[in-house]
Amino acid sequence: MNNNQRKLFLIPATLGDTAIAQVIPTYNLEIINNLSSFAVEDERTARRFLIRCGYKNNINNVRFYLLNEHSQERDVPAILTESYPHDLGLMSEAGVPGVADPGALLVREAHSSHIKVVPLAGPSSLILALMASGLNGQQFAFNGYLPVKGPERAARIKFLEKRSEAEHQSQMFIEAPYRNNQLIESLMINLKPVTRLCIAANLTLPDEWIRTKTIYEWKQLQPPDLNKKPAVFIFQS
Repeated sequence: MNNNQRKLFLIPATLGDTAIAQVIPTYNLEIINNLSSFAVEDERTARRFLIRCGYKNNINNVRFYLLNEHSQERDVPAILTESYPHDLGLMSEAGVPGVADPGALLVREAHSSHIKVVPLAGPSSLILALMASGLNGQQFAFNGYLPVKGPERAARIKFLEKRSEAEHQSQMFIEAPYRNNQLIESLMINLKPVTRLCIAANLTLPDEWIRTKTIYEWKQLQPPDLNKKPAVFIFQS
C-alpha cells in the first residue's frame, strides 16, 4: 500500500459523557472498527472513547500515537511513518479534530504526504454554539483563547468589539474552564451595554446551558457559575 491509497480519518469525539448514539453517526462507528491505529491527545481517554463506541477488536492490539500540546512539529512525520501502511484515525479529546486542536499538524503532514484526508461528521462546540446564538453566522471569527492577564485581556476584548462593530462579525473564543467566571466578569466590564453576548456551556450534555443577551441585560441577572464547565463565548456589537 502506498500513501496514495492510505487515509487519515478525522474522528469527532463526544463533548463529555453524552450518549454515543446522540452525537456520533453509525457510519463513524463502522470506520472506527476498521482501524487499528489512532493519533490521540491522551491514550487513556482515547481507549475509553473506543470502548464507549463498542470497539469490536482487541483494544490491546491498538497502536496509539500521542499528539498533544506538548508535541513538536518535527515529531509529526514519524506518526505517519510508524503507522505505515495502515489507515490512521485522528481523535481530539473533545469535539472535532484539527479545530482548536493540535491534530491540525498531522492533517497538514498528511496532505504533504499525499494521504487522503477524510473528515467525519460529529459534534463541534464552536458550530453548535454559533447555531444557537442568534448572532451572525455569515461572518464570524474564532479567536482561540484571550490573554490571561487583566489589562491585556481587556484590550483584546475592546479590540474585538471594535472589529465586530466595523465588520458586523461575530467574535468567538473559549477559555480554560476554571477561568470562565473571571472571563465573564471581564466581559461585563469591558463590553458596551448594547453588545450581545452568547454563553454556551456543557453543549450536548443533560445540563446544557445557552443564553444570548445584551451586556445590559446580563448585568441585571445573577452571572452564571461556569467554573470548570466547558463553554464557548460569542459576542456581536
